[in-house]
Amino acid sequence: MFGLGVPELLIILLILLLLFGASRLPKLSRSIGESARELRKGLNEEPEDNDNKKKAK
Repeated sequence: MFGLGVPELLIILLILLLLFGASRLPKLSRSIGESARELRKGLNEEPEDNDNKKKAK
């Protein structure tokens, strides 16, 4: 993927634990996951024509 092995991932996890603390890490992970899901959802949707929305109102 990015050329990261297990030791590198463990170091990154340790740094995240030190920066954010064990109590905030699950909330941070959940927030990142929700943001990524919304981004993918937005990219998969077809673009809407804003002019049609304005005319309908």
